[in-house]
Amino acid sequence: MIRRLAVASVSLAVVLGCGTLPAVAADSRPTAAASAAPDVDVTKVKAHLNELSAIASRNGGNRRSTGQGYRDSVAYVKGKLQAAGYTVTEQPCTSGCTSGAGPNLIAEWPQGDANQVTMFGAHLDGVSAGPGMNDNGSGSAALLENALTLAQQNPAMTGRVRFAWWTDEEQGLNGSDFYVRSLSSTERAKIKAYYNFDMVASVNGGYFINHITSAAAAPMKAYWDSLGLQPEENTEGAGRSDDYSFEQYGIPTSGYAMGASARKTSAQAAKWGGTAGSAYDPCYHRSCDTLTNINTTGLDRASDGIAHTVWQRAVRSETGGCDTAGVVGNGGFESGTAPWTGDTGAIGAHSGQSAHTGTRYAWLAGYGSTRTESIGQQVTVPAGCSRATLTYWLRIDTDETGSTAYDRFTVKADGSTLATLSNADASGGYVQRSVDLTAYAGRTVTVTFTGSEDASLQTSFVLDDVSLQGS
Repeated sequence: MIRRLAVASVSLAVVLGCGTLPAVAADSRPTAAASAAPDVDVTKVKAHLNELSAIASRNGGNRRSTGQGYRDSVAYVKGKLQAAGYTVTEQPCTSGCTSGAGPNLIAEWPQGDANQVTMFGAHLDGVSAGPGMNDNGSGSAALLENALTLAQQNPAMTGRVRFAWWTDEEQGLNGSDFYVRSLSSTERAKIKAYYNFDMVASVNGGYFINHITSAAAAPMKAYWDSLGLQPEENTEGAGRSDDYSFEQYGIPTSGYAMGASARKTSAQAAKWGGTAGSAYDPCYHRSCDTLTNINTTGLDRASDGIAHTVWQRAVRSETGGCDTAGVVGNGGFESGTAPWTGDTGAIGAHSGQSAHTGTRYAWLAGYGSTRTESIGQQVTVPAGCSRATLTYWLRIDTDETGSTAYDRFTVKADGSTLATLSNADASGGYVQRSVDLTAYAGRTVTVTFTGSEDASLQTSFVLDDVSLQGS
């Protein structure tokens, strides 16, 4: 993880022995229903860490992006991926990176819809102070073994899975920034979500998820929820790792982390174990970030959660399952605005309207003047659904008269219009309506609701209780 000096939590005021902090409580596997993904063997993940440690030892004790230790790390990961059947590319960073920095490494599993890409990434470089086993050998090794497990399992795919190991993160997120900048807008649009893994084995760690309430985070949170971990938002890591490069271009992101130099609270120690008041990783950016600075339990849980997310996002269901629970995030608008995007000021408990259930709703248009408002979110339709229906409750109130459509409400999926209503459909109360998303089974699409008015006479489109039903 890159150090941001402006972040108050970057403190090493308490000096602790790197290998002596309490381990997090023992793992308990979820039921089979919680995840159809394979169990990623943590001993194999640690074998990759051992090799990265040996590489650092042979190259001055570190794997800094500008040194041979980094290039040897790239060669090790690349060799494993090529042998497993991946399409592997070394991408030189030709602008924005530190002079002499090694390449990004990009690996794509050559199956599934190439227009539906889910990316998983971790930075492979470390700081010059030490071998960087937690930061970020842990994320790099977990990602590598997940890629090899996917190849070994070779399941039927609905979408593409692309893995990335980034250069020059520690110098300013430079490798990932170069990668995203280098993509055309068409290629960027194919990336439906990016997941980042930076420091997933902190010895005094917590269980943190980037953008935990977002639709992208849903499979990651569901897995850790199934272990009873009660994960929290990764506030310490916000804007400090490679997911930020993707966020800058509007690509949904999430990921796991276990913490850097910020200190564990008493409440976190009570539910996760470890030492309150001490850093999540007391060896952050220090020479003691060695193989003794690894929390094996946390590494195992992160590795398996990555696999669960890969399978949920891109692997075709073998059982025909169609679990739509939680696919639409915050469909009743009761939990703030996330993961909705767009004109989120329309969401709330506004004076003049009422909710279908609860207290909050989305009030689109209703100004009596030329106005357009939209809200939307990404929805992953389960691959096992033979039928998938997006349902919603809509109230249309209007001052217009007659059957002419002056003001309109539309529902779109990835820009394709699935339904259009207007002031002529006003009913004086909520009506449940639906659109068919069956054609999108196994895909992630952006569903958008839009209300638009002409220059006079208001029409309000009040939306509530959005959900996905499947069979």
